[in-house]
Amino acid sequence: MEVPSLAHSISPLSPCEGMIKDLSLDAIQLCERDGSKSQDGSISEMEELPVPQHIKISNITCDSFKICWDMEPCSKERITHYFIDLNKKENKNSNKFKHKDVPTKLVAKAVPLPMTVRGHWFLSPRTEYTVAVQTASKQTDGDYSVSEWSEIIEFCTADYSMVHLNQLLEKAEAIAGRMLRFSVFYRNQNKEYFDHGGAGKPDAASHGSPISGKLEGIFFCCNTEFNTGKPPQDSPYGRHRFEVRADALFNPNTNLYFGDFYCMYTAYHYVILVLAPKGSRGDDFCKQRLPALDIGNNRFLTCKQDEEGDGGLVFHHAQDVILEVIYTEPVDLALGTVAEISGHQLMSLSTVNAKKDPSCKTCNISVGR
Repeated sequence: MEVPSLAHSISPLSPCEGMIKDLSLDAIQLCERDGSKSQDGSISEMEELPVPQHIKISNITCDSFKICWDMEPCSKERITHYFIDLNKKENKNSNKFKHKDVPTKLVAKAVPLPMTVRGHWFLSPRTEYTVAVQTASKQTDGDYSVSEWSEIIEFCTADYSMVHLNQLLEKAEAIAGRMLRFSVFYRNQNKEYFDHGGAGKPDAASHGSPISGKLEGIFFCCNTEFNTGKPPQDSPYGRHRFEVRADALFNPNTNLYFGDFYCMYTAYHYVILVLAPKGSRGDDFCKQRLPALDIGNNRFLTCKQDEEGDGGLVFHHAQDVILEVIYTEPVDLALGTVAEISGHQLMSLSTVNAKKDPSCKTCNISVGR
């Protein structure tokens, strides 16, 4: 069963705004966690209802889970609804970006358990949550009798599976746009970074990707300005840039994988790709977890023989998405050059500690639908 209409604490900026009309279940005003009446008096505790016991969470995906519990048989027949209090677990290191997370109160008609809770607009991949449950009985006058809250249970949602990543891949392909030629990969950082050798093992993807925090690699960019064919002179990551010839990292001895597709409450969409030398540890890691792309025929990043020129390799990137390319092996600075750029450091485009926009229809999937 599909749960949940959202009942309360919906802010004007909530990604749930505008979605409630599509849900078939009742939306009501929930009581506070201590069981006291709400200000409009719509919830009461005139009759005892069974408190959910031994809550169990199962079948967890990146944006859904099943929940069930035990109840004392007394008054069980009077239960008409379940109230579910779902909140992200407090984490001082959690990513923050512009919009604050909104607590989610779910209301479901009483159905046989287990019950499926699903919704990418309030469940994020690889995120810790707390959940508690009340039983409720709707009275003839519209008020509700409620039980006490159950114990609080913690669980963590899953990463994207290969099925989910392929769905994201299809969505990304739809907006990738035409291909532009490029000749170098580049990486911007501050001067001190390069003075210390430029070794870097950054977090490898957005929060739900199976490679996030698990795959070692170095981020590179390759997007160019359409009017010059060269890398832009602005960057959010620093005023010093390392450039390396494209064929040093991307060639027929390299495998290419799709890692993620996301945005951050802006018009820009990002595609994460992984370049892994064949047979490397990074290559073995990605083979089991990410969709592989044909290096000569895909919508994001290609490497082909130049049939009209000298027979060397030619490279193209998608115009309408920002590519973040992870190379899984160390890169020697001697392979390229480091120079200061003439533009600005545009912090607004930084993806460091970025939070994916769960309301974007372009880059979100709804698992199981």
